[in-house]
Amino acid sequence: MPGPALALLAFLALAALAALLLWPGRGLGARLRRIARLTERVRMEDALKHIYKLEYDRRPATVESVAGAVQLSRAHAIRLLQRLEESELVTATDDRFALTGEGRAQALHIVRTHRLWERFLADRTGTPPEEWHRSAEAHEHRLSVAQREDLAAALGHPVYDPHGDPIPTAAGEMPLRSGVPLTALAPGEGGVVTHLEDEPREIFRELVGLDIGLMTQVERLDVEPAAGASGRVAFVAGARRHEVSSSVARNITVERRKEAGEPEDPSWSRTLAELAPGESGTVAGIAPQCRGPARRRLLDLGVVPGTVVHARMRSAGGDPVAYDIRGALIALRREQAARIQLVDEALGGEGAELAREAAEPGEVERAEAGPLEDGGADAESPGDAPPEAGSLDQADVAARRAS
Repeated sequence: MPGPALALLAFLALAALAALLLWPGRGLGARLRRIARLTERVRMEDALKHIYKLEYDRRPATVESVAGAVQLSRAHAIRLLQRLEESELVTATDDRFALTGEGRAQALHIVRTHRLWERFLADRTGTPPEEWHRSAEAHEHRLSVAQREDLAAALGHPVYDPHGDPIPTAAGEMPLRSGVPLTALAPGEGGVVTHLEDEPREIFRELVGLDIGLMTQVERLDVEPAAGASGRVAFVAGARRHEVSSSVARNITVERRKEAGEPEDPSWSRTLAELAPGESGTVAGIAPQCRGPARRRLLDLGVVPGTVVHARMRSAGGDPVAYDIRGALIALRREQAARIQLVDEALGGEGAELAREAAEPGEVERAEAGPLEDGGADAESPGDAPPEAGSLDQADVAARRAS
């Protein structure tokens, strides 16, 4: 028989294990139940978001589509939809599912949070574009309504996310998406990019590599496909020629040019990189491809619509070039200067006014208020976490609290 000491030791070990498993609110069992509830809530919210997106695109939501979107078996998807129906968040008609008013409100909360977080990552961090969606997929389930609206206010209440998708308003209003896939353009037909689809991730990574931003002017080319290269689409974006697969081209949405030969954006016609020393130009805006810390640095330097910039001198190697921006001599490399759009001289003051009206909400005001005290324009942050304290402006603070 075991001695008293060994028996006591065994009893204490069993008591400790029982406490670890069963301690109210803190035991392993309670933690596993919380994780299960959280996972269930996330799945329900993902299903609501999926059904909303299908309704927005005027496509039917079925058990199979929900199972694929939430990555569940068909049997689990049926049980999930039954719980949503019991909660009066969806209704079922035959094999189709639709959102109720409350279900749509909850779905719009998730969509608004997702797209605001992507906007934050694009504008305020150095997160690669390929990581925006994955990070937002996690944060859309964490932010409360108050945290979400704090972030929206700090970002200046943006209207679109960095992919060109409209951000639902706090009241739940969502404009319909317009435009056609690039593949719908006839050879010689042009337009302006209004949306870049971020799913699937592999195709979006290829789009990022093309360096095509929103509001980029494109024109489809009439090119005879090479042998074995059928299904390819050739087009010009800005001044660069591209040739991509039709699956990639379908993920680029454009607004057709209204009239042949008419530029889509009459407010600018050249970039700062085209100025020769001694010449001046008025800023029309910053190209949408310029994001994150690079964009914030230019804004902090006063590069906003209406600012007059003077090209002063080139370096011995020709790059960088020194520019006079609001009384400060700033050296910019050609690739940086090429992101700064200048007003069409033919429009004069009207072009500067058009550019200011088209600027991102809040950008001009934030830039004219002066640079951040902590030099936040050069700050970088990891993809999933907001910047550390000490390199935060108002939006960073709101995002940090929300995390």
